[in-house]
Amino acid sequence: MADLVAGTGELYGQQPSARFFFDAEPQELRWVLRTTDDAINVTVYKFPDVAVSPDLPDSHGTVIWQSTYPRPAFAHAVLKAAHTVLTEHGEAGYRAKWVMHPYPSGLVQDLRRLHMRDDVCDLPHDLPCP
Repeated sequence: MADLVAGTGELYGQQPSARFFFDAEPQELRWVLRTTDDAINVTVYKFPDVAVSPDLPDSHGTVIWQSTYPRPAFAHAVLKAAHTVLTEHGEAGYRAKWVMHPYPSGLVQDLRRLHMRDDVCDLPHDLPCP
């Protein structure tokens, strides 16, 4: 989840894209986020072997999902999902479930700050910061 939150946050700066993957042993699910005007294009590629796929270009993967969202809606959805995970598991529960990684509180706070500062979002923002 930290990579999704961080990747979304990167798109508020000078970065036109962000890449990260989810390990689905033995497969890799690579997410590529690209900004286009005020939208985010999301493409998810599936690679058969996580051991070799980091060295392969996106074109060697199979597109399993692609969509475009307004940046405010996408960022808001990522923040809401992060809040849902925190509510369901708590910080200790998150750490217990994803042993090597703590809940990404700082990244969530950074994304929330960028979203509130730069986006015109008509959705409710009553989600507490972690």
